[in-house]
Amino acid sequence: MENSRRSFLQQFGALSVSPLAFSSLSTSEWNHLLAYLGNQKQRSDQDISRDEAYWKEVAKAYRVSDDFINLENGYYSLAAWPVLEAQWQHIQRVNETPSYYMRTHQWDDRLRVRQALADFAGCSVDEMVICRNTTEALDTVILGLDLAAGNEAIMTNQDYGSMVAAFSQRARRDKIVNRVISLPLHPKNDQEIVDTFEQAITPQTKVILVTHLINITGQVLPVRKICDMAHSYGVEVICDSAHALGQLDFKIRDLDCDYWGTSLHKWVGAPLGNGMLFMKKDKIAKVWPLLGDDTYPDDDIRKFEHHGTLPVTGQLSILDALKFQDTIGVSRKQARLRYLKQYWTQKVKDTTGIIINTPWEEERSSGIANVGVASLSPNKLAKRLMDDYNIFTVAINNEAAQGVRVTPHLYTSLDELDQLVVALTELSEG
Repeated sequence: MENSRRSFLQQFGALSVSPLAFSSLSTSEWNHLLAYLGNQKQRSDQDISRDEAYWKEVAKAYRVSDDFINLENGYYSLAAWPVLEAQWQHIQRVNETPSYYMRTHQWDDRLRVRQALADFAGCSVDEMVICRNTTEALDTVILGLDLAAGNEAIMTNQDYGSMVAAFSQRARRDKIVNRVISLPLHPKNDQEIVDTFEQAITPQTKVILVTHLINITGQVLPVRKICDMAHSYGVEVICDSAHALGQLDFKIRDLDCDYWGTSLHKWVGAPLGNGMLFMKKDKIAKVWPLLGDDTYPDDDIRKFEHHGTLPVTGQLSILDALKFQDTIGVSRKQARLRYLKQYWTQKVKDTTGIIINTPWEEERSSGIANVGVASLSPNKLAKRLMDDYNIFTVAINNEAAQGVRVTPHLYTSLDELDQLVVALTELSEG
């Protein structure tokens, strides 16, 4: 893991901006934080996940509104101040030489960003491109696959709406058949999940959509086992890792999926509007891009980059987000987020009227969890939490899970989670 970190940090070069002036941190404070985090590298992830003094130091790198307790970091996780300050310097640099920069330097700079991101995510640079979000990444695949009338696609009742909508469009336009399966909220084991997918496969099945970390409940699916099973039938797999990259410690190559997408403005901490699309190299030629492109051959992943003129400074800042990630480490983030989820769910799980819609096993979840109160609809629960307790969550009203999604971040304190526990307990009592 340490060697892989070094390899992508070497890609930074002149693009990386040293954050020397912050709205929330002085130079000396930032240097102190870097030194402090560096001195803790040898400690185990499990040990440090419970060290509140450590995470109080990390929280200094985030400027968070004190108007409410933010427990909805899944939709968009705020970037750390070092990343925002670096982005502002990128904006200034590009703005000083606007057309000249865009016509001469942006391509080399973006290639360096792609290389660093490919190293971080665990794939080859000629198998990935940067896009705006997971929806754009995966809809490119769903709408670009050469599917014919009668071909079947498998998805679940917990997949993200934008991907399901894209498959629905294919059904209306091309007469493909979508098979929607129901996943257990509390599976007995991995095999139960794999079997659920396998039982839906027919000779007409061409592709399966698998959500790596389910956004509504936080359940982590055994993607590699599902891919191995699907490939044994000659079925391709599209993996939605919107919430997984930067929250779970993995590499794309470990999953062996055929197509993969994520949003970098979630758990990687890049500025809003950054995502990533991956395709196995031998799959690229057969997928049509959303926008027509005749610049690159059909088997060149860069054909999917044609989106017109883009705000390149956001992409440049991905390097700074990766640099900040490295000051902590993904495995350490994973351990902390899992600890925070376990901390509050354990305190309410036996309370009458409270329903936890997230698996208990450590390997089946991370920082995201879904909780319901039997006497309140999801919308009413979210409203009461905000109006009465100043806690911001998001209502989830899915056929598989009804409740609110609770998504802490690295800056979230145990005191804030204790306030959530009090609120849920009081609300469950009516």
